[in-house]
Amino acid sequence: MGTVVTIDLYTGRDLAAGEAAEVRGQIARACATLQHADEVFSTWQPDSPVSRLRAGGILVAQAPAEVACVLERCAAARELSRGWFDPWAMPGGVDPTGYVKGWAAQKALASFTAPCIAGAMVNAAGDITSSGAPAPGQPFRVAIADPAAPRRIAEIAELTGLTRAIATSGTYERGDHLIDPHSGQSAARVASASVTGPDLGLADALATAVAVAGEAGLAFIEPVDGYEALIIGFDGGRRWTQRFPLAPP
Repeated sequence: MGTVVTIDLYTGRDLAAGEAAEVRGQIARACATLQHADEVFSTWQPDSPVSRLRAGGILVAQAPAEVACVLERCAAARELSRGWFDPWAMPGGVDPTGYVKGWAAQKALASFTAPCIAGAMVNAAGDITSSGAPAPGQPFRVAIADPAAPRRIAEIAELTGLTRAIATSGTYERGDHLIDPHSGQSAARVASASVTGPDLGLADALATAVAVAGEAGLAFIEPVDGYEALIIGFDGGRRWTQRFPLAPP
């Protein structure tokens, strides 16, 4: 995946030796999940199954089973985004990495089942999924960077209820890496797009779609149950869907 993932766990108290050992084992499991995802889906490693698939060396049926699963979910995201997210329209062949980073982080989060863990957060280069809470009655709050000055906070989203994940896409850190699937050219019609929802894989894909589509992307997010979007324009203007979980001022 070519990125950095951080994991934060909250217990609210000191752990007994057995509890600490259980948590360490679950951290190891989460790391193994992320490493396996990178080995399977990396487009940087020429021998990965996805690289071989892109090169025509294997068929989907010959790849690990999770490749077909991810591609099926990518197809669903393509339909929900009205074609603005389309891994099959990327240069060099099918490229599901716009979905995989969030999907892998979501799978890693599922590792943390120990009763002593009150809250967990997996942060895949700013795309975040969570469970529980950092403290009783205190939701996870995630800052959305100002794309004109990324060290400055533009807005804050709250991850509560079924809204457990947030993904942000834009060109202010990685440059012109977003591709308009309709033209095949680099394109971003807003400075950043953030999407919240229950699942980080779909939120990640939809954030990419909204960043490319721009303001029109809000229209295809509105009917997607449980998902909301916020965009920041190149002029600093902001718009969001009706129930985007902005933190109170």
